Amino acid sequence: MSEPAPEFQPKDLNTRERMATTARAVAQGIRYKAKGEHETQRGAELIVDEADVAVVIEEWPEAQKKVAEQMLSKYGPPNEATLTRLTWYRNGPWKRTEITSDSVVHNWPTVHTDFLTQTIDYRVPPPLISAIAEFDGSILVDRTRGEVSARCDSEAANVLGLNMVHELATGKRDVAGARHTSEQNTVAYTLGREAPYAERLLFEIPEGGTEDLDESAISEAITEQLAGKVKDTLGHPEEPTDRRSPG
Repeated sequence: MSEPAPEFQPKDLNTRERMATTARAVAQGIRYKAKGEHETQRGAELIVDEADVAVVIEEWPEAQKKVAEQMLSKYGPPNEATLTRLTWYRNGPWKRTEITSDSVVHNWPTVHTDFLTQTIDYRVPPPLISAIAEFDGSILVDRTRGEVSARCDSEAANVLGLNMVHELATGKRDVAGARHTSEQNTVAYTLGREAPYAERLLFEIPEGGTEDLDESAISEAITEQLAGKVKDTLGHPEEPTDRRSPG
């Protein structure tokens, strides 16, 4: 019989610690917004020595090691390195490139492993995010940061995936059409035939401005929860409520 799962850890924080944690993040968010920023990338200021990178990837699996060497030859040394990960910022058309010694098996369009993730700024309309997930489970949409990442085993495969994302997002193709086009271009590229969707990004990559920070909507909840806290203090705890309408 398996051991019971530990209790949910955030319960261990007392009220003062919970409020302080939230306050710090809120204050930081306000400061960034005041400066017109929505994210930080401090790792972009660093460069890893090539000799250190060679040591890192020496014992990596062959597939990851070869692709890492391709990235090093094309883009130079990464900005960050750990024993299991290399990261480049603003390399070529990419906002971020990440290659890991770990991998995940992916069966489509044929069995392979995913370990190379490449990211661009791109805003996907929320109603279309599910279609992109249906097209390819290794396309990762970050609505808040305004990013789309493709994770596969080569740069060409990532280019192909992101070209299909653009065509899905702009209504040029449906999911079935995007999958068919991907399958055809994958085989064509591997055989050395013309495969335009796998050779380069065929749309203009946005330069920022794609983030979707959503809207602040907590003032009503604060009022309700403060009233509940007063009742708790007086010894009359409320039952949990959610006054939002269904759906």
